[in-house]
Amino acid sequence: MIHPKMKFTYVGFDSHKDSHTAVFLNCFYEKLGEITIGNAPSGFENFLKEAEKYRLKKTKFAFGFEDCSSFGRQFVRFLNSKNQLVKHVNPSLVASERKIRNILEKSDSIDAECAARVLLSQFDKLPDAILQDKYWVLSNLVTRRSSLVKVNTMLKNQLHSLILDNYPSYPQFFCKIDNKTALAFYEKYPSPLALKDVTDSELTALLKTASRGMLKKNKAIQILNTVKSDDLKEAQFQQTRDLVVQSVIRQLKSNLVELSLIEDEILKFLDNFDYKLTSMNGIDFITASELIAEIGDITRFKTSAHLARYAGIAPVTFSSGMTKLQYANQRGNRSLNKIFFRLAISTTVSPRGKGTILNPYLYDYYNRKISEGKTKKQALKCVERRLVNIIFKMMKHKTEYQNPPPYVPEEEKPKEAQTQVFDEETGELLS
Repeated sequence: MIHPKMKFTYVGFDSHKDSHTAVFLNCFYEKLGEITIGNAPSGFENFLKEAEKYRLKKTKFAFGFEDCSSFGRQFVRFLNSKNQLVKHVNPSLVASERKIRNILEKSDSIDAECAARVLLSQFDKLPDAILQDKYWVLSNLVTRRSSLVKVNTMLKNQLHSLILDNYPSYPQFFCKIDNKTALAFYEKYPSPLALKDVTDSELTALLKTASRGMLKKNKAIQILNTVKSDDLKEAQFQQTRDLVVQSVIRQLKSNLVELSLIEDEILKFLDNFDYKLTSMNGIDFITASELIAEIGDITRFKTSAHLARYAGIAPVTFSSGMTKLQYANQRGNRSLNKIFFRLAISTTVSPRGKGTILNPYLYDYYNRKISEGKTKKQALKCVERRLVNIIFKMMKHKTEYQNPPPYVPEEEKPKEAQTQVFDEETGELLS
């Protein structure tokens, strides 16, 4: 009886935008050959024909790809269509294999061979590379939105510093620097130099149009009086500095339009998933899309414990003899970890100024863990772990979440006015 691993010829791939390098191994880690082809679908069929000369008799091919979502995606799709066995090899395992073998050099051939060796050694543990386009497309949408948000944050910070130099009292003008009215004002009047000789009627017309009638003459007068009281003198090269302000605003306005388009597309694209994550208080469609994009197909996780470990929420155990310690997991999917952390905060902590708890069940659970002696950070980690259980079951069974009624903590509830009772005959206060 032969060993199960002797039934395959192992092929490791190192993929790039221009080429794919494949290295063939037998079950004894012996190199059988190497093929390099261009990254064009027209050459994939020829690759399989050429690869036959390295396939051992009475064996099938087992392919291992580091990259299944970018440069290697088309090749993986082609191999799936040919009913070939394809597995995803984590790039960190390939890097570890290179270190274990004490290889100082790095090349496509070396990386492909290391991928093949990991494929052989971890064959039963590696996940199958089965492409599902809807998860990949959603991931691209979420990534695009994330990049826009980061760029917008950078632009707003830059705009704050530029406007502060021109309008020292600018926080008195508008509550947010990136609302439509504020951007319209700063784009037309980037500094007091541009605002010079502007009448309150002219400024009122701009504010009315930009705010759709919300802001009127009193706001224009307030702005003009505030600028006048600052008594800011014209700076050197002021026109050039104003040009920079206007450039930042144009880019920010364009990005806000793109962000709105991407978010609208995300909302529509979520109809392709039968998950009801938004039924839970604290999860909007953006958070739901982030969760689905990072988790992917929920069926690849057997239990919620596997999902918790993947997210880096499950603790890591170190034991020796009678000593057993647990530490926070610093590995795992850090993006998914961050999402669960934000969700734990939003569901258990009272929003500033509102005084309501979105999820009393998780709030009580959080306080119970603190009463047991855990720190706030540890208690929050327990809430994250409980959220993993909830999200896992919601996605696994495609069910809605039954929200407990939100409540206001006792210390934050407004005191009820005491009812005064008077004697009907004497009129004296009884209580």
